[in-house]
Parts: sequence; structure tokens; C-alpha cells
Amino acid sequence: MTDAILSLRGISKHFGGVKALTDVSLELERGKVVALVGDNGAGKSTLVKVMSGVHRPDSGKYIFEEREIQVSDPAAIADMGVQTVYQDLALCNNLDAVQNLFLGREMTGPWWTGFRLNRAEAERKARDVLKRLRLDSISLRRNVGAMSGGQRQNIAIARSILWEPKVVLLDEPTAALSHSAAEQVGALVRELASHGLAVLVISHDIHHFVLENTDRIEVLRLGRNAASFNSKEVTGEQVVNAMVGGNEAVNMAG
Repeated sequence: MTDAILSLRGISKHFGGVKALTDVSLELERGKVVALVGDNGAGKSTLVKVMSGVHRPDSGKYIFEEREIQVSDPAAIADMGVQTVYQDLALCNNLDAVQNLFLGREMTGPWWTGFRLNRAEAERKARDVLKRLRLDSISLRRNVGAMSGGQRQNIAIARSILWEPKVVLLDEPTAALSHSAAEQVGALVRELASHGLAVLVISHDIHHFVLENTDRIEVLRLGRNAASFNSKEVTGEQVVNAMVGGNEAVNMAG
């Protein structure tokens, strides 16, 4: 039995005359972190939106746990077990950590209580999730707007795993973060993989975050697969060379 939870095979996506993706393939395995890298316009965001159900591919196969899936909408893909954390995080600054963790999925009591919010149960579950991710230091009652960039990113990632997903997609999780905050996010990404999740990370931070925190690097260029590397056996220069279309012998050296 394969360890791949999510596989894309021969995915193509066009927007009018623009070919955003052409015959792209990718596999996400349980317990592994894959970096998706490429220059601006390489097709990274479009591919993630296909994986999260925002875009339907024009052709190709979307295989989840060895079954081919017809991509319908983001809610169906999320219910299946694929959670996405976008770069804007989608957090409400005027709400605290617990309220943000359960935003749109608030825990309520039975009908005879008027479906009153069950804050105590939400706090208990939030505390359990944060403890599992070693984020105990985050205050449950502090407004998210008053938190650091790294803490906000961690809250967004923690929210993605509240409902026991099998795949987590992270779009630029270290953008605009300090080096120390990026290191904390890297530790959290590795923690997710240690629990058996398949993790995909889009990142431009090749030399630090990608090489240090991922198992495999997949390079897109002009909407196509350009190269694939073992993160522990490649240099940042080789990855960048593949991104910009350098010598193919160098691309496969990793």
C-alpha cells in the first residue's frame, strides 16, 4: 500500500488562453513535508487551489487515498481531509484565539439552551490542540490582533488541524516573519508531519526554511513540473537554477 495520501496526475488548468498548469503531477505522503517552489507565475497558487477544491482541473486525476475524486467545491475537499492555510490567514483581529480557532464552526449547546455557545468546551478542545502542537504558551483569551506574526501564523495552522485532517496545505507560512518566528513555524510544520499528516508548503525562502524543514522539493516553472529534489541532498543554488530554467543536468543533480 502506498504512503501517498493525495496524488495529482497530469493536472492541467487553463483560464481562457492562459495555460496556468500543464500536465502537472505531485504526490503528498503521510509524515512527509513537501515544498512547492517556483518563480512568480509558475503556477503554485493555482495548483494549491486545485488541491483545495477552489479550481476544478480541466484534465488530469485527483486521487485521495487511492480513490479518484471529482473535485466539486472547497467544503467537500475540506470535509474529505484536506485543509488549507492561505497567506492572509483569515483571522479576526478583534477575536481571541479560541474564537478564531472555531470561527464558522462554533461549538454550541443543545436546542433547549437556544444553541448557546459552549465556551468551556471550546477552550478545552483548543487547549488540547495547542498542547499537542507544543503551543501551550499562546494565550487563549488574548485578541489575535495583539499577537506577534508568528503566533498568528501558529493559530491559523492550529485551526486547520482541529478537525483531524490528513493533508495540510500552507501558502507562504513564513512571509513577513522574523527569522526566529520562521523557525517556530518550521518546528510546527515538522510537528504536523510527525503526527502522520501530509504537508505541502509554498515558500520563497529556499536557503533557510525550505532546505531545513522539508523532505522533498518540487519545482514548478511556467506551469509545468521542472525538477524534484531530496531536500537533504540538494543546494539552494540547484533549486534556484531549476526555478529559472538553468541547465537540466544541474536540476537533476539533487
